[in-house]
Amino acid sequence: MVNIRMATVKDLIEMQQCNLWCLPENYQMKYYFYHQLTWPQLLWVAEDFDGRIVGYVLAKMEENDDQTAPDYVPHGHITSLAVLRTHRKRGIATMLMRRAQLEMEQVMGAKYVSLHVRKSNRAAFHLYSETLAYEINDIERGYYADGEDAYDMRCTFAKHREREEAENDVGIAEVTERVGKLVTA
Repeated sequence: MVNIRMATVKDLIEMQQCNLWCLPENYQMKYYFYHQLTWPQLLWVAEDFDGRIVGYVLAKMEENDDQTAPDYVPHGHITSLAVLRTHRKRGIATMLMRRAQLEMEQVMGAKYVSLHVRKSNRAAFHLYSETLAYEINDIERGYYADGEDAYDMRCTFAKHREREEAENDVGIAEVTERVGKLVTA
């Protein structure tokens, strides 16, 4: 069992350690501090029963766009997501991502969220495309330091909500049908 909660400054060292264990892309501590000070609502951690950080999501709002332009759309970006290997396949990454996305949309007013994922990272690609409904927006050639390409992926919140509502409607219809069969049996 894990607890998903908003990260605090005290968590940053463990978040960085988790990043070092899990990912080839690493960040200096000042980058974590910058995220924590600027977008505290978008940093979430998963802690185990001992209070040890076993996963995190580091997210931000994009700020390099001209926010005064008439076509400006506020959007977030997932900088980093990691879960220790010992705690994978438990839905932790999904819970962390959903929490960060919820805060982006409801607190920060984002319309969509973007992220980059290595083309070779099939597990992460599956999580983003199948579980979280991200779509490939573009391919960034040589995005990573080792020259590997990245998928630039996006999840539009309104579209994601429509998909979830449709899935819920199908689920409700199935339950209603099964209850009907039980009642008439």
